[in-house]
Amino acid sequence: MIAVFDIGGPLLAYSLLRSAGFSSVTALVLSGVFPAAGVTINFILHSRADALGLLVLAGIAAGAILGLVSHNARLVLDEGSVPTAVFGLICLGSLVTPKPLMYRLALEFIGPGTPKGREFDDLWQYAEFRRVFRVITAVWGITYLAEAVARVVIVQNTSTGTALATSKVLPYAVAGVLIAWTLGYGRYQKRKGERLAAAAAAAQAPAQDVSPGS
Repeated sequence: MIAVFDIGGPLLAYSLLRSAGFSSVTALVLSGVFPAAGVTINFILHSRADALGLLVLAGIAAGAILGLVSHNARLVLDEGSVPTAVFGLICLGSLVTPKPLMYRLALEFIGPGTPKGREFDDLWQYAEFRRVFRVITAVWGITYLAEAVARVVIVQNTSTGTALATSKVLPYAVAGVLIAWTLGYGRYQKRKGERLAAAAAAAQAPAQDVSPGS
């Protein structure tokens, strides 16, 4: 679905429309129908609005309006940076709340009402666990803000076709790297916690074996 609605569809539509003589702005606006349709289908299938999906739709609409009014293709392409930047800011902003965004998303993914979800939620009492998710949330927030800036720079300094291709592929590349890093960091911290727990248990064992009369 991603390959069709978010990457392949828009790129193919833009290429065909440009070959048919449409202007860059018109071709970009019409190619935006594919990601908009993907968000809509996802909403219909899951029967609920997705916050990120709504941001994407808002960005597409804003970019289309600005592009058609100004006849500037770069303004249409810049719309993709809006939801990216907003998500990054939300991540960083959530660090001042009791529970950071990435922890909330992880709990929602696991299922708060499931046994694993309740076990996951219980881990919040430990300071090290809280620190890990604050680090993860900070990294995601900073990375998404950096991606938004990079996309604007690319749009302003490359051809429309190159900028469009980059804007469609870059988000998935960044997300893939972040997910891989998050999983690796999580496993590292888990192993670190297990080693510390084992060391603490080993240090307590001799003391417990010594009886008062020995």
